[in-house]
Amino acid sequence: MEFEIWWLLGIPVFFALGWIAARVDIKQLVSESRSLPRGYFKGLNFLLNEQPDKAIDAFIEIVKLDPETADMHFALGNLFRRRGETERAIRVHQNLLSRPDLPIEQQVHAQYELGMDYLKAGLLDRAEETFNLLVDTQYGVQARRALLEIFQREKEWRRAIAAAEGLMESGAGAYHKEIAQFYCELAQDALVHMHSDEAKALLDKALQTDRKSVRATMLCGDALKAEGDIEGALKTWRRVEQQSVPHAALVATRLMDGYRAVGRPQEGVNLLRSYLEEASSIDLIEVVFKAVIELNGVDAAKQLVVEELRRNPTLLGLDKLLEARLMDAPANVWEELSMVKNLVHGYTQKLARYQCSHCGFKARQYYWQCPGCSKWETYPPRRTEELNVMN
Repeated sequence: MEFEIWWLLGIPVFFALGWIAARVDIKQLVSESRSLPRGYFKGLNFLLNEQPDKAIDAFIEIVKLDPETADMHFALGNLFRRRGETERAIRVHQNLLSRPDLPIEQQVHAQYELGMDYLKAGLLDRAEETFNLLVDTQYGVQARRALLEIFQREKEWRRAIAAAEGLMESGAGAYHKEIAQFYCELAQDALVHMHSDEAKALLDKALQTDRKSVRATMLCGDALKAEGDIEGALKTWRRVEQQSVPHAALVATRLMDGYRAVGRPQEGVNLLRSYLEEASSIDLIEVVFKAVIELNGVDAAKQLVVEELRRNPTLLGLDKLLEARLMDAPANVWEELSMVKNLVHGYTQKLARYQCSHCGFKARQYYWQCPGCSKWETYPPRRTEELNVMN
């Protein structure tokens, strides 16, 4: 009982102590807020109202009045960089680094911001030099990511591989897909220079890194074809179906040309038609359509397009059907049908594009790396209209 009474007596004491502590904190907060320049709040208000030009003017005034304000320099430099005024951003951060009284932590921060300025300005040599100095600091992960971006821009694929592996070792995420793509870039260059053995060795590393790399499998087939092994190339290209059925459209032309080269074109048509049943694609239809006309005639090609149009009704498919109809249309309807075909074709050109799933960038051809956001493997292997129909 005595213990409980003491606790009851202590409650008011604890309450009083808490009240005093709160009053002290409030007074300190008010004192600190009063010590801030009025321009700080003006600049902050402009930022909140998305008026960066006026915010910059306000922050410049503060820096003039108090050149020692490091945080304001950081804010000002970042605003300049975001606006594309990289020269001014560089000067701000260089000015910070020149201060002998700047604490080590803020020196490292300023160095990182300066590296980002160089990167934004396209001064890749200076950016690389700056980020290399930061690898063993608290900005190590950010520096490695920036170095990876630099090596990709410069197409230094071996250095990009090393940078990506370093990021994975530091626990900064998985980069298997990117590393496989870097090996593919090296292999593609080797194939251009007719070094098929080197290309195959690089592609083995790509597939060891990412077993699902469609591009690596396609290039393996290309390497075998370059050596004259068409049967081996066909066998390799067919593995794309096992990795991703929709991506079979990307290898359709290679397969059809390969089967023609070995004297078995009908086998190629049958294979591609089986792909159509699993994953219809206008690119796949295009290849099969031409092959069917060549082997089985116009009527068979028209029937193929009609079947696909029923299964997947798209304007791209209609455009292909009209093309087939025009091949043997009577003279009295040919002109009218041709007008309809031209109208539909003109509209479908806007739809017959690939679209990046990350940034939305559209392109007429398929890219492994998006030209818009530089992300890898963000393009689905189908055109935009086909994706809309599927959704």
